Amino acid sequence: MNISMKKSYIFTGILVFSLAIGCSDKDLNQLNPNAVTTDSYFKTDAQIRSAINGVYAAVQSTNLVAREWFFTNDLRSDDVAAGGGQLETPRNQLLLGVHDANNSLVGSVWTGAYRVIHRANVVIDNAAASTGLTATVATQAVGEAKFLRAWSYFELVSMWGGVPLYKKYVTSLAGSGARATEAEVYAFIVEDLKAAQDALPATYDATNQGRATKGAAQMLLARAYMQQGDYTNAKTELQKIISSGTYQLVDEYNDNFLEETEFNKESIWEVNFLTSGGTFNWNTDADGASAGEETVRTQEYSGIGWRNIIPSNSLLAEFEKTTKGDAKTDPRYAKSVYTTGDKYNKDQSVLTDAVQNGFSSMVDGKEQKISWRKFTLMYKAGTSTTGGINQRIMRYAETLLAMAECENEAGNIASAVNYLNMVRSRPSVAMPAYPTANYPVSTKDQVFNAIVHERRVELNGEEIRNKDILRWRKNGKLKTEPLAYFQKGKHELLPIPQQEIDNNPNVGLKGQNPGY
Repeated sequence: MNISMKKSYIFTGILVFSLAIGCSDKDLNQLNPNAVTTDSYFKTDAQIRSAINGVYAAVQSTNLVAREWFFTNDLRSDDVAAGGGQLETPRNQLLLGVHDANNSLVGSVWTGAYRVIHRANVVIDNAAASTGLTATVATQAVGEAKFLRAWSYFELVSMWGGVPLYKKYVTSLAGSGARATEAEVYAFIVEDLKAAQDALPATYDATNQGRATKGAAQMLLARAYMQQGDYTNAKTELQKIISSGTYQLVDEYNDNFLEETEFNKESIWEVNFLTSGGTFNWNTDADGASAGEETVRTQEYSGIGWRNIIPSNSLLAEFEKTTKGDAKTDPRYAKSVYTTGDKYNKDQSVLTDAVQNGFSSMVDGKEQKISWRKFTLMYKAGTSTTGGINQRIMRYAETLLAMAECENEAGNIASAVNYLNMVRSRPSVAMPAYPTANYPVSTKDQVFNAIVHERRVELNGEEIRNKDILRWRKNGKLKTEPLAYFQKGKHELLPIPQQEIDNNPNVGLKGQNPGY
């Protein structure tokens, strides 16, 4: 993890009014009159860099990638199940589809996303107005801010549909926005990402790893196009990434999830974390010198931690295995999960049923204790802890799988299968090429089935499956609904948080999503 960049993840006290839920006019009246303001800031290159670091800090915060973002995305998919009765009520509600507008998890992600947006708006607006900045520094800072703003809106529109759209920073509740349409939000995401990729470099030196790059903007733009069913434009962006030669698959699949192999050639964008002695700040909003730089994923998900979430039986059954008649057992199974009897803690400890508290899974007709391996420190730790494994948000394998989907939609079956086989031929995976006995690829529908399978096993536990389900459901491609609780007209979207309904008169009850 890049320590120098991470240590500057403090927003330096700039006064930014965030319309995230829970704010009121009373809050505004309590602002420190001696604190730094936007009028007195943004005079030097160092200040604009510090401000953009504050936007990254909001992405990194507990409300988002350090905790609530991965929970919310995973719980809305069929890749996870409750690890036991210890799963907290708001999370269990989301898993079971019985959540409402008062669910605290839903509110946390909404708050975090808008904090990123408003901080990004401060950078964008003030960089344009400042006369004391070097042009190249200002251009890059604005590009980074637009990328991060687009990422936040992408998460919001994926979870809530149309949301309030803030294109400039606001300073009072009078600036509260009404909900834009889903199409308007996507149009703004596209606009931001086109501008970002023109402003951002392809790579950075070692002291700036983790910042948004041209390839990250292109990949996020491809995602946005695909979610809208625009495979033609998505393919254009994906081809830019492939043709750039910047990225490649790493030989070892596990290198995408370990602390020692961060920022490898496969990584397109990852969020920085830093191990700092287990001092995770559960209430951090990414402000102040004590703001947490760790992720709590190991503690929440690992077999030696709280084990709140485990892989679902349907995910475990998705992997090819010789016990099911496949030619080879997919190595990605054992690289993604731990099973009782596996070694951990630098191979000095053996995982037992007793250590893995909670529920069992059903594998090959037998009950077994299964826990997550991906993004956890168990491979080198003997006790549960917070940690500094970077969260990989986008990687090159997804680019190839997305290109397969785009090619298949265009009727280019042979090309689609070729991209799938590129992913399967990774040296540490080396799965038989398609077609296989269980996955023929002679027709467009058959290739789509292979794409669904390959995306699920390759990208499992990476907070992507829920968006795949959303896209395929919307485009009418799902033959069977993956979520048992799903109620059409309701569960496509999350409820607008109650505090937003109460505090934003331009949303109000009339702005709530159907069914809530």
